[in-house]
Amino acid sequence: MLVDLRIRNYALIEQLELRPSALLNIITGETGAGKSIMLGAIGLLLGNRADSRMLFDTEKKCVIEGQFDISNYQLQDIFESEDLDYDTQCILRREISPAGKSRAFVNDTPVTLETLRNIGANLMDIHSQHDTLLLGDAVFQLNLLDLYAGLVPTRAQYSNAYRQYRKLEADLKALEDQVAQANKELDYHTFLLNELEDARLDNENQEEVEQEVKQLEHAEEIKYKLTQALQSLTESEYCATSSLKETATLLGQVAAYSDSFKELKERLDSCLIEIHDISDEIEAAERRTEGDPARIDELQGRLNVLYSLQRKHQVRDVVALLAVRSELRDKVGSVLNLDKQISRLRRDAEAALATVTKQAARLSESRRKVFPKFEKELVGLLAELGMPHSRIVVQHQAGAPAASGTDIISILFTANKGAQPQTLSKAASGGEFSRLMLCIKYMLADKTALPTIVFDEIDTGISGEIAVKVGRMMQQMAKKHQLIAISHLPQMAAAGDAHYFVYKEDRADRTVSRIRTLELNERIQEIAQMISGANPSQNAFQSARELLAMRGEELVG
Repeated sequence: MLVDLRIRNYALIEQLELRPSALLNIITGETGAGKSIMLGAIGLLLGNRADSRMLFDTEKKCVIEGQFDISNYQLQDIFESEDLDYDTQCILRREISPAGKSRAFVNDTPVTLETLRNIGANLMDIHSQHDTLLLGDAVFQLNLLDLYAGLVPTRAQYSNAYRQYRKLEADLKALEDQVAQANKELDYHTFLLNELEDARLDNENQEEVEQEVKQLEHAEEIKYKLTQALQSLTESEYCATSSLKETATLLGQVAAYSDSFKELKERLDSCLIEIHDISDEIEAAERRTEGDPARIDELQGRLNVLYSLQRKHQVRDVVALLAVRSELRDKVGSVLNLDKQISRLRRDAEAALATVTKQAARLSESRRKVFPKFEKELVGLLAELGMPHSRIVVQHQAGAPAASGTDIISILFTANKGAQPQTLSKAASGGEFSRLMLCIKYMLADKTALPTIVFDEIDTGISGEIAVKVGRMMQQMAKKHQLIAISHLPQMAAAGDAHYFVYKEDRADRTVSRIRTLELNERIQEIAQMISGANPSQNAFQSARELLAMRGEELVG
């Protein structure tokens, strides 16, 4: 329920505050005084797009704030889903800066416009001429019937099953496309993989192969140099070992005279042992070193294979080739496994479709059962509002599974006796549309959890006794829902529990829009003027008093 509405610096409104009744609130005023401007401000509060050109003072920001009592509306889950703290007193605020920047808040927490819309949609239901146009839309009609039949939970269950089916279907399509693309590349990837498999790369050491090739190609030079090194160490007249042995002997002769001489002798003996080991290894290497053209050809062929593969795959070593091979194994293997995945997904999608079909059939049956009751109740209400010859027919066709089920709904209507019902866009005038929508809202009032319903001139095209009945209908709705109605009819003005008057105030520099609550005498004056103009007669005043005296009577039928 809307407890308090504050509008500052918007269009013709410099500053405005409205504290509506919990029941039926009527807003009247002269054309252009600001009634629709108020509705536009409320729209901004509920998430409509902003325009800085609507600022009253272009140097100041616009602020629209609404306080709502939501203690009876079980909205905790919605606040939790939006990651907002819940409080029974909820404050929505919208700010538009002179630069056009818009900010939105829920209980002083900054939120996106989408979040503001989601919260606002559960706080207020604004009926306008746009809703009247929506009434001709098949999806909108189906939503109305589901609300009337109390099928929203059943439809939500179906919608979840349908979304799951569509996801499986999309996954299956994507996988089938992947298989088609993979099959195009399979032969090429298989060829590359076989080439790498044939290369037997697992225990390959390319550096060792390259080193062995170098040694074999220079075997003669290596053998000659090793022989010279061996002679220099051990076999020539002045070889290194002979000189070192002589030196060691001389040091040994003086070792008894000093520990340092003895240490030098020991170190030299160690060098001799190391040189003998080196000589033995040089001799062994020299004996092993032999030219082998066949081995060179074998190793060079191996290197050519490696170099060719590395150029083809644009890598530098065997490790990278092994990574390429692993990737190709995965690609080829995944193609072979995709058929199994497709089969599994196809089974899952078929099972999900069976579930969707079953739930759609149950939902459709529940809908069709309520058609006669919906038609009868709506026709009865229309008769009360001056259309006794109205006929309503809910036309039904079965279609393919969709987000809302398999039902294609069209509400057919005629207000004329003997005429065949037609689609609403062809059969209903503006006034008939408004009454039709009011009746539907009335029927849904007990079936929805909307705290506040706003009607923008829903009484268009009606007058006299019918307007009185519309007022009574809205009074009954207001017993369970707070209603705010913008009206130009005296009968509607008299039906309100609270009456607000919107008016223009001309200043020296500009015109501003204001609103005030009318007391009883002021209501009589306003209603009398609505009946007969600016200078109402005594008959107009008497009619105004009679209309106010009728306030609160129960709706007949």
